[in-house]
Amino acid sequence: MNLPFFIAKRITFNSKRTFSKLIVRIAILGIMLGLAVMILAVAIVKGFKTEIREKVRGFSGDIQISKLNLNSSYENTPFSMSDTEYSKISKSKGISFIQPFATKPGIINAGDEAEGVVLKGVDKNYNSQYFENILVDGRFIDFSDSTKSKSQILISKYTADRLNLKVGDDFLMYFIENSLRKRKFEIVGIYNLGVEEVDKVFVIGDLNLIRSLNNWENNQVGGYELRVDNFDNLEQIEAQVYDELSVDLKSYSVKQYYPAIFEWLSLLDVNTEVILFLMIVVAVINMISALLIMILERTNMIGILKALGSSNWNIRKIFLYNASYLIGIGLLSGNILGIGLGIFQQETHFFTLDQASYYMSFVPVQLNIRDIILLNAGTLVISLLVLLIPSLLVSRISPLKAIRFK
Repeated sequence: MNLPFFIAKRITFNSKRTFSKLIVRIAILGIMLGLAVMILAVAIVKGFKTEIREKVRGFSGDIQISKLNLNSSYENTPFSMSDTEYSKISKSKGISFIQPFATKPGIINAGDEAEGVVLKGVDKNYNSQYFENILVDGRFIDFSDSTKSKSQILISKYTADRLNLKVGDDFLMYFIENSLRKRKFEIVGIYNLGVEEVDKVFVIGDLNLIRSLNNWENNQVGGYELRVDNFDNLEQIEAQVYDELSVDLKSYSVKQYYPAIFEWLSLLDVNTEVILFLMIVVAVINMISALLIMILERTNMIGILKALGSSNWNIRKIFLYNASYLIGIGLLSGNILGIGLGIFQQETHFFTLDQASYYMSFVPVQLNIRDIILLNAGTLVISLLVLLIPSLLVSRISPLKAIRFK
């Protein structure tokens, strides 16, 4: 028979003492709230990083290829890639797809209002599913008619609200060349990415329109966007693509294109680490307090067990078993609370955010079973290891004094 476990079970389930009940309940509450906060903190940070990363990489791709020169404007330097080079890059390991694009600055004139924007031109092979997911009204450009597609355009909700435009409206857009050139567009769709750096700047049109405005050849583009299979391997794949390019081309990742956004996302990891540390400290302090109270409350029992020949370690195990039970209750309650709130937010988007500040209109939550298991295991192991220290108090208790203790 495991005597320490038997006594611990009797203390836990059959004890009628009331002195330590409040402290024990506070300790369990501390573990429950600490674990729930840790689960939600990790899930929210992961949700933020995933949602914002997908927004940005969906619009700009993971890797962009452009002409190697000093031109840093939205007026692209045209180039064409040979079939061999294009095929080699598109079939490179880790690349999902490659698609051409070009950009051209312009000014929208709608009634008495004007707005400076950048026209991003795409073609019929563009992965339109991304835009279909962020459209708030209308549809994507129809490339089945090459003439009509040149007059179709998508604008952001931000631009539509500023210029009081809606799907079906038309406007003139001016392009500054050697002479001022204008084109009439019909709005076929309105998108809302939620990333200010994109919504304020870009409208989406036909790549062939930019080719005709710039007098490019049919095979010339402003750049290529590449999507990778695994974002975690982005730097490695970008280096691989760069090695495949000719000397007059360059490649750069979405992290280099939007450094401010990805630096902000990396800071969220630091915040999460601080929260995890503080929550574990709170839980540990609560359990140490509860264990010390339980040891002091059971001083007489400790004295009797020592007098009967029980070792210090066996007596310490009694209280460690008892503490493990309390930690278990706290962990179970914390999982129910943390996972429950996470699922509630996933399904309802009840907690909202200012999209202009956070790129999201709601708090995103991404629960991951691996993270939850690691948080539970880490909390349990750290708590038990730290509780070994106050349990040493057992070895300092004298049997004679303990039996007389009241």
